[in-house]
Amino acid sequence: MIEWRKSSRSNASGNECVEVANLPQGCAIRDSKAPDLGYLTLSVESFARLIAHVKRDELNL
Repeated sequence: MIEWRKSSRSNASGNECVEVANLPQGCAIRDSKAPDLGYLTLSVESFARLIAHVKRDELNL
């Protein structure tokens, strides 16, 4: 069973909720509002790069 945890940076209004989980092969990310739609699996290195880009606001979202 995957143990999900909500990001501490998730929006308090419930509009931007991200959950993460540790997996044997890396990290998983999913939208907490739609958990049945699946999740994205990243290596630990890729997850770290993603977080670095998010913190630097480099994703043009």
